[in-house]
Amino acid sequence: MLHLYHCANARSFRVLWLLEELGLSYALHVMQFPPRQHAPEYLALNPEGTVPYLVDGDTTLSESIAILQYLDRVHGTGRFSFAPGDQDYAPRLNWLLFGEASLMPPLATILRYRFFAPEEGRNEAVAAAHEALLRDRLHALESLLAGRDFLCQRGFSTADISVGYVLLLAHAIGLGTFLGEATERYWQRLKSRPAFRAAHIRQAPR
Repeated sequence: MLHLYHCANARSFRVLWLLEELGLSYALHVMQFPPRQHAPEYLALNPEGTVPYLVDGDTTLSESIAILQYLDRVHGTGRFSFAPGDQDYAPRLNWLLFGEASLMPPLATILRYRFFAPEEGRNEAVAAAHEALLRDRLHALESLLAGRDFLCQRGFSTADISVGYVLLLAHAIGLGTFLGEATERYWQRLKSRPAFRAAHIRQAPR
């Protein structure tokens, strides 16, 4: 049985979404964010105290992008990651990492300096500077999506989950207006997917 440790709308949402896309059986453990503060017992399992944390027998992973790769290759058919030699193999890898390495750093900095830091540690100038950086990086996305429905020509992939999570978070903190028209249409397509909806429902408090 797969076990996913998760906080609502954290990076672990990427993993939850893919679990639903793949139709896998799993146990979901939802904690309050940040778990290192609200669930100290979790540190005995994952000393980093972060999410996601995936347990698959003796295998454990804590990086959301690595988990997407692992699940699709080990427990899926690889249909969301494509095989070497496929025309979309390299583009899928590039956009998969773009979501985490290019889009998430400015967004995470905005979150820290506008919302999460103690009042005395907040800095609106830093947040605003990273808003400008985020806008610049979203331009590449807008250009690509003006001509296709998903990031890869063959259709939906783990790259869309990586980037789609960033768009979810941007909307959640009031930055949805940063998205161009094509990117916003793309976001609407992503969140209308049955697996996305199922993941959203699964993480809701009961």
